[in-house]
Amino acid sequence: MQRVLRFFAKAIMKKYQPEVIAVTGSVGKTSTKEAIYSVLASTYNVRTNFKNYNNEIGIPLTIIGSESGGRSAPKWLLVIWRACRLLVKKDKQYPNILILEMGADHPGDIKYLADFVPIRVAVVTAVAPVHLEFFETLDQVAKEKANLVKVVPKSGYVVLNHDDPLVIRMREKTNAQVMTFGLTTGADISGSEIAISHDVDYKDISTIQGISFKLIYAGKVIPVLLPKILGEHLVYTSLAAISVGIIYELNLHTIIASLKNFEPPRGRMHIIAGIKNTLLIDDTYNSSPLAATKALYQLSRINVGQSRKKYAVLGDMLELGRYSEQAHLEIGAAVAQYKIDYLVTVGERSRDTVRAAIKGGLGKDRCFSFDEAQSAGLFLQDRISQGDAVLIKGSQGMRMEKVVKELMAEPQKAGELLVRQGPEWI
Repeated sequence: MQRVLRFFAKAIMKKYQPEVIAVTGSVGKTSTKEAIYSVLASTYNVRTNFKNYNNEIGIPLTIIGSESGGRSAPKWLLVIWRACRLLVKKDKQYPNILILEMGADHPGDIKYLADFVPIRVAVVTAVAPVHLEFFETLDQVAKEKANLVKVVPKSGYVVLNHDDPLVIRMREKTNAQVMTFGLTTGADISGSEIAISHDVDYKDISTIQGISFKLIYAGKVIPVLLPKILGEHLVYTSLAAISVGIIYELNLHTIIASLKNFEPPRGRMHIIAGIKNTLLIDDTYNSSPLAATKALYQLSRINVGQSRKKYAVLGDMLELGRYSEQAHLEIGAAVAQYKIDYLVTVGERSRDTVRAAIKGGLGKDRCFSFDEAQSAGLFLQDRISQGDAVLIKGSQGMRMEKVVKELMAEPQKAGELLVRQGPEWI
């Protein structure tokens, strides 16, 4: 089926010739893809990946415009029928721009996708220790991601994270025009003065509006508000999207207004109201050392007042290979460094997280470990108090969304607010 889908995707691309914006990186791919979509959708006819379709099967399905047939032969026949119809009869509604997230679990994945998808704009978010079971070093991860920028033609653009040394080095691998984004001096598009924005009282977590920052570009300084977002690392996501908007010659004010509609996908630093008037930060889609550290930093930045507490609820980080123990120890050290009040872990690997947190100064009586997520959620129902802030994060396989469901004020909305709520996950 993979070869069949590739054949049809290649033929459809040749017939309709949409411009392709490809997004890759170890972290932040999906959020960046969605932010770019928010920026361009008001002006262009755009399509982005369905669900998490970012591999050799998912990319062709997105190009065709169909969901996976799963284990159903009739559904796969419908996918093929739709592909044939696109080739036989011109679809006037076919997108002008495809925004495609491209993942890489194994060496060669990016090269495979880039070989049959012509790319006008390539965006690289970051290089971090993810999927190290198959990539032994960070340099190997960077090498795989760099395969994307190599195929962009001279007339195209490469958008790079200026603050990531392994990413910015990729500018040497392309003949395309390069645009950089970041928070440090030297980036073409940069941000500064990042703050958690409140509508009333900065000491009351219920008044949090989101993240605000100053955009700096071509001598201009413009304030930006990202409502419903609680994650300073998502400023990078927004800067990448702004870069693409500029490439497509959109007005800066139009771009910033469009970003107000941007919400990261479910399970990615979503603000959810919790029981007892608590604040839940739902970051349960997946986890990696870099993403977990950034999430913990964000939790540390929230002002909850002296009588309220901060909880880090962390599940195992998977697919880290021989780096696993070190990674979990580093996260535990970060919990202590950021002075999080309580640590609750799920999974055997995260016992290393507890060990490092205690070594860093967190009291043993403030650390709790569980074998599975729901038990942790039930435990926290009795522990948390009004005004507490709770970060929940872990790899997909740990099902940390079950913790959120136990703690959210309106569990009947789990289907629309949380990840992995379909029947295939039950």
